[in-house]
Amino acid sequence: TEIIDGRPIGGRLLEPAERPNGIRYLAPLRVEMPRVKAASAEELRHLVDLNARRIKPLLEMYLDAPTPILFINDVSIYLQSGCLHPLTDVVGRAETAVINGYYGEYLAEDMGTGVSAVERKLMERLSLLMDIVIRL
Repeated sequence: TEIIDGRPIGGRLLEPAERPNGIRYLAPLRVEMPRVKAASAEELRHLVDLNARRIKPLLEMYLDAPTPILFINDVSIYLQSGCLHPLTDVVGRAETAVINGYYGEYLAEDMGTGVSAVERKLMERLSLLMDIVIRL
């Protein structure tokens, strides 16, 4: 978790000590914060790609052994890569999916890479697959 202008950004849904028994928790060991950490457009694109390469295998693991209930924390990190696949398959496999992601303007500066616009567009497309969308 990072604090930017007094606001917490990032972090895990559950820390290891907080996870109840019987919960399958898939998470990359590390997730980068491209727009916060990158010093250049090239580095930003690299961090976005790195996140996607870390997250995609976890989505595929879910598809190999789906559960009825699915939580995805900060889906927008994956969507920054410009790819909805295999996320749409993952959502389709769950009976109930609770998904959060960034849909704001505060972190819009992306050094001209277009990552923020792609993220926003794919968040909108993903929201069309949801029964209920809550905007905070």
